[in-house]
This record gives sequence, C-alpha cells and structure tokens, in this order.
Amino acid sequence: MKSFQYSAFKIFSISLLFSCITTNAQDGINAKTFYKHDKYFSSDKLEGRFPGTKGNNKAAAYIRTHFKKYGLKEFDNNYYQTFKVFVKEGINKMKSDSVATQNVVGYIEGSDPNLKNEFIVIGAHYDHWGWGGPGSSSKKKEVVAIHNGADDNASGVSALLCMAQELSKSSIKPKRSIIFISFSGEEEGLIGSKYFVNHLPVSKQAVKVMLNMDMVGRLNNEKQIYMGGAGTFPDGVELMKKLGENTGLNPVIHAGEVGGSDHVSFYKASISCIGFHTGGHPQYHTPEDDIDLINTDGGALVSKYIYNALIRIANYEQSLYFIKQD
Repeated sequence: MKSFQYSAFKIFSISLLFSCITTNAQDGINAKTFYKHDKYFSSDKLEGRFPGTKGNNKAAAYIRTHFKKYGLKEFDNNYYQTFKVFVKEGINKMKSDSVATQNVVGYIEGSDPNLKNEFIVIGAHYDHWGWGGPGSSSKKKEVVAIHNGADDNASGVSALLCMAQELSKSSIKPKRSIIFISFSGEEEGLIGSKYFVNHLPVSKQAVKVMLNMDMVGRLNNEKQIYMGGAGTFPDGVELMKKLGENTGLNPVIHAGEVGGSDHVSFYKASISCIGFHTGGHPQYHTPEDDIDLINTDGGALVSKYIYNALIRIANYEQSLYFIKQD
C-alpha cells in the first residue's frame, strides 16, 4: 500500500511539474503585460513621445528600467545611445532645431562558446508625433492634440519588453547573443536606426538578422500578421510559414517588400531583416490612435509568434548570411 501511495504521489508530482512548465511557458508574453506597457507609453502624460521632449525621455527611462530589471547587459556601461535630431523650430514647443534623444540598447549573451559572438537584433521604435502638426495625418494638418501612438509604436515596444522579460526567465539561453533595442527618431526618417547601424557596438559582420516590430497592436479578424524581408536570410520564408502552424495566426509572408520602418536601415547595410506589422488603419498618425483600440490579446499572440522566430533564428544550425531581394 505504501509503495502504491508513493508511486501515485510521484506520478502526481511529475504531472503537476509538467503542468506548471506548460502553463508558465511564455508567461512573460500575455495580454495583461502587453496592455500595461502600451497604456504607459500611450498615456497623455508622455505627450506623444516626440524626440527631445520630457515625454520621450520618460519613455526611454521606462525602457531602460525594464532592460535592467530583466538582466540585459549594457554596451560601454550605458543603455543609452545618444544622438541629435533636427526638427523645425516651434514644432512640439521646441526652442531649437537640434534636440538630443536616445536609442535604448541592451543585450543577452548567447550560450554557445562560438555562436555567442554573433548577434540577432530585435527592435521597435518608441517615439511618436507629440502634439501633431506637420506629422499628423488628420485632415487638418495644423491640428494641435496629443498623438499618443498606441499602435504606432507603443505596441511594438510593449512586445519588445514582453519578449525581454520572457527571455530573462528562460533557464536555457539561445546560442547566439540577442540585442534588444528601442529606437527614437523613426518618424523623422529612421534616424535612430540609421545612427545605430553606423555606430554598432559590435562588428557589422557579427550582426546576422534584425527583427523589427512597428504597429503590431491591431490584429484583425482574419488574424493576419504581415511581414517583409523573410527571404533575406536562408530558409527564412519556410521558417516563418512553419512557425505560423497551430498558432491561430495567418502570417502574410513576403520574401522581399522590406517596407519603410527601422529594419530598412539594416537592409541598406546588407544585414538580413524582417519587418512585422498588423496592418494600417484610419487612426494612423492621428490623435485617435489610443489604447482603447488596441487588441491586447492579439498583441500577445503576435508577440509569441515573433518571439518564437527570434529564438529559432538565434539557434539556427546553418550559417546566417544576407540575401538581397529584388
């Protein structure tokens, strides 16, 4: 009887352990956490996160705090990479045409003795259009109202932080190192990503693939996640198709069609890249792009898909190299 009880207890314990592992898988990536981050970035108190403003700096500090919390390492003892953005004087209450802003950068070292010297980059810009003006897509360009950018691109940064948290909790680190970066100055012409590519903290040859998230918070009823650039590294299209199976998503995958967000800066430097988004909408670059329109369950679903792609690419058995697309 005692032997039977012990065996039953042992089976129960193993089942419970397996259940916990299953339940906790990707528990850093969920709708609640996604919503928490998006709500902060798209709040009125950040005033649209225009480069050079207090709101932009608060957003950067929030990202830096979470990077540190999740154990990301610094390059050159600093999570910030500071640069200048030139804007027309008077826009967003600017007193000068030259303002300072910053990319926020951290990394997690890979586990393989050799492959840890190669880097996969995952990023999302955190800046937006502040109070609007010339950056607004509203019918009246002179509209003065906070452009919170809940989808553009508070959603991308929310996904980024969810993934950083998830990876920080994983007991098994990927083979290659992963750089997490949140860019500023994207809306002014990909300025932050251009600066990063021109001032890489590692050798350019070591940067193998860049994954970019820009507007991933409005998953539609068809559950479509769009991506361009999947053909810029070996078997990329096949990988992204495979990862879409049994996810509830309908990936729309393009080998080329790299697009117009920060990953383009990498592509122009002959670095493989994929850009992810969930599609456009009437609130794009208007004051109406607010948190109440964000599909947080969809955001978590998309984040899980991209996270799985990140880990698979970081563990790629074959060599990673750039493939130019027409």
